[in-house]
Amino acid sequence: MTLRVGVVCPEPPFNSMPGQTGLDIEVMTALADAIGEQAEFTDCDCADYDGVFDRLAAGDVDCVIAGSTVTPEREGRAAFLPPYLISGQGLAVDTTRLPHVRSADDLSGLTIGVQRGTTSERVAEELVAEGRAERVRVYDYGAIGTAIADLVTGGCDAVMKLAPALAELVKDVPEVDVVQRGLSVEEIAIAVNPSDQQLLARLQVAQAELEADGTLQRIRRRWLGNPYVNQSSGVF
Repeated sequence: MTLRVGVVCPEPPFNSMPGQTGLDIEVMTALADAIGEQAEFTDCDCADYDGVFDRLAAGDVDCVIAGSTVTPEREGRAAFLPPYLISGQGLAVDTTRLPHVRSADDLSGLTIGVQRGTTSERVAEELVAEGRAERVRVYDYGAIGTAIADLVTGGCDAVMKLAPALAELVKDVPEVDVVQRGLSVEEIAIAVNPSDQQLLARLQVAQAELEADGTLQRIRRRWLGNPYVNQSSGVF
């Protein structure tokens, strides 16, 4: 049997790593194997991240693993397994162009770039509402490369994104660094269509077994350098 799995690319180290693998790919492959199915991954290719949940609701995929944060709004559209990771937002800047920016406390008058439909959009908008940043520039989800390039040219001043992915995306970009992690605490979990309670239950049992036997710890250590579920502090 085939388990149709929705992903959203690029989201390294969750996916799109060399060999078309990554944390999410390995987690879902292991889970599918544990329930006797073969994972078939589909890039949902959405301009708005939440479009992946439209694909889930439409029945185009059976489940979603895409570095997805559990939010009340998303819980109204999908059923989530327990988190396989707890992480948080990170902040990246061109440290040559803006050497004084070391955290979100230094964003006064500056523009934060985010991807459409992500939880970073909400966190950045809260900073603007509090008067701690000037504005938010929203990029289509797949345009994260443009957002990072804009850090150098001034199209935006900072990029906010889930910290593990942000660190991977900027690691080879000269002068651009992640200057802060832990801007939020977010549960990252697999989503299933709420009408498919049988699949939800099977995956929940399999996930618990893979946590208990150390499989998921080994996968997290391989891709994140840390075996633990809770990595929200970003200090390891």
